[in-house]
Parts: sequence; structure tokens; C-alpha cells
Amino acid sequence: MSTRQERIWVGIDAGKGHHWAVALDAGGETLFSTKVINDEAQILTVIEAAGERADEVRWAVDISGRASTLLLALLIAHGQKVVYVPGRTVNRMSGAYKGEGKTDARDARVIADQARMRRDFAPLDTPPELVSTLQLLTNHRADLIADRVRLINRLRDLLVGICPALERAFDYSVAKGPVVMLTEYQTPAALRRIGVKRLTTWLERRKVRGATEVAAKAVEAAKTQMTALPGEKRAAKLVCDLAHQLLALDERIKDTDREIRETFRTDDRAEIIESMPGMGPILGAEFVAIVGDLSGYRDACRLASHAGLAPVARDSGRRTGNYHRPKRYNRRLRHIFYMSAQTAMMRPGPSRDYYLKKRSEGLLHTQALLSLARRRIDVLWAMLRDKRFFTSAPPVTQSA
Repeated sequence: MSTRQERIWVGIDAGKGHHWAVALDAGGETLFSTKVINDEAQILTVIEAAGERADEVRWAVDISGRASTLLLALLIAHGQKVVYVPGRTVNRMSGAYKGEGKTDARDARVIADQARMRRDFAPLDTPPELVSTLQLLTNHRADLIADRVRLINRLRDLLVGICPALERAFDYSVAKGPVVMLTEYQTPAALRRIGVKRLTTWLERRKVRGATEVAAKAVEAAKTQMTALPGEKRAAKLVCDLAHQLLALDERIKDTDREIRETFRTDDRAEIIESMPGMGPILGAEFVAIVGDLSGYRDACRLASHAGLAPVARDSGRRTGNYHRPKRYNRRLRHIFYMSAQTAMMRPGPSRDYYLKKRSEGLLHTQALLSLARRRIDVLWAMLRDKRFFTSAPPVTQSA
């Protein structure tokens, strides 16, 4: 019978279908190494087996996403301590161990050993229902936006093979009217036959804004080409199909945006976040989905570091004060603060004044925006900490 340990570390290389768990004692010796199907019964069996080996079990995983949701939920529900070991760390540290092979068991052992030796990994906890819902909705919206970009690129590619002038005439990514037109009229000959007047009437029946302008530009582009290109008929049918898909996708995105707004505004912090210029419900929802309740950040500087807005030093010897842009940060979080800063900068107020000040100091547009985004992190942090709304100037106190 094996001796009961005081503390052991269990590293789990997580996957969709199965995980691999490796347990190490305080000396780094392997206690067990086993494959675990991503199933409640098998996960509970491993938790029980680890609990029988030691008084305290510390767990480490390399994935904190959907693949490990069941695993993390069961571990936390049973009072286990779990930390997150980034995949980049596992990848780089694997080279420090003997052998060149890569297996799930090897990766799990590296995860466990890193958790045994280091104390700076972030602990994991199950997020609140609101945060989990916003994570799902914002990720789903990002997928829909990516699908929309692909559809538009395919649509434009097909239009070039039908009528290059018609493809150049409109920005199909922002204008709905031209996409509606393409559900029925895709070729120069069809547009010339219907003419501006009848096309305008057809578009107005479908409630297209600026129908006259859309019809005029489309017919004008069609008149520049009298030649029917090879494969035009088949390409026109594909354009028609893509246009219908694009319109349906726009409706799905609109419904998702509405659901995100409604869900986000049930959060107590929503009104405070939205009071800050440039932070609408979509960016606010993405912010909450990433940072949760902000308990994982000690101060605003840590949040700025996570967003990649805090420069990192690269000093060596007599070379000091050498700061560079960080390489490891959350791209989505950086995008949130960058876009909100850009929106706020376009309107009169403190954000625009600060941006113009930085430009006058010689910074480029991007540099000034990043500097503004960093400043806005401090403001947002203070607002959420003190539970107060954004004001363009400090409140004036009346003397007695």
C-alpha cells in the first residue's frame, strides 16, 4: 500500500474527448498517469483517487475554455484548488525536460511539475452565470462577424467575374441596399433592362434607404459593360444565394446584439461602464466577459498589462529605459480599449483633449490612441471601484 502524501500536484492536459492526468509528489516522482474520458463519472474517479493519495491535492490545467468546462466545474464543486498553466509555458518548458517526444502524458507531467515549482499561476474558479452567458454570446457574435466577412469577400470575388464596375460601385460591407438588389439583379444586362426608374420602385417596395441613388449607381455601372463574361449565369445564381445568406446573417447578428445588450444591462456595473464615452453595450459586454468581477487584478496597472497597454522593459547592462510593446496579452481586451478610445476621441470632451495633447507632443495617431486607452483604464477602474458614473469634470463642491 502506497504511503499517503502530505501534498501532491496533478497536472491535466485537457482535450475535447479526453484528458490526461499525471500526479507528482513533493519530490517530483510520478504517482499515477492515466487517461481520463471527458465524462463526469471518470473525472470523479480521478478526483477520488487523488484524494486518497494525499491530504491536499493541487490541480493544474492548460485549457480554461469550453473543453475543460466539465472538468473545472467538478473540481471546484469538490473544493479543489485549480491553477491555470498557459499552453505557451507548457510548450517552452517541455524543451527543458529529457527527451524530444510529445505526448499527452508528457505534457500533463510538465503541467504538474510547473505547478509544483511555481506559485505565480493564476487560480481558476467557475465564473458567474452572467459572465458565462456573456462569454458565449460575445464569442458567438465574433464567429458571426467572421462568417459575414467571408461571405462579403466571396460575393465581391464573384461580382468581379460578372461586372467589375458593379463590384467597385458599392461597399457591400456597410450598405444593405446593394445587397438587397443583388438578390434579384446581378448581371449588367438585367440591370440595363430594368432601368433606373423601375429599379428604384422595386427597391423602395423593399424599404431600401436611398433607393434612387443605389439604382442610379447600379445602372450606370451596368452601362459600362456590354460584354457577357464566361460563366456569368452560374455566377449570378451564386451571387443571389450569397446575398440571401448575407441578409439572413445580418438579422442573426442584430438579434445577437439585442440579446447581448439585454443580458449586459442586467449587470449592476453596466450603467457605470456605459457612462464612459466610447464604451457601448457590445464593448462593455466583451469587457465583462473577459475580466469578470475584476477580482483577478490587483490594480489598474495589472489590468493595463493584461490588455497589452503597459510597456515592458528590455534593459541589459548599461542599457536602461528601453521599453517595448509586450508580446503576451489579451488581444480582445486591447481591442476593446483601443476601439472605445478611438470612438471617444472623435467627440469633444476630455478624451479628445488628451488625444490632441499627445499629438501636439509629437506622437503618431496610433501612439496617441494607445496612450489615451491606457489613461482610460485608470478612469474606468476608479469608476468601478468607487461605483460612480463618468463626469467630464470633477464635481464642484459648494463652500458653506
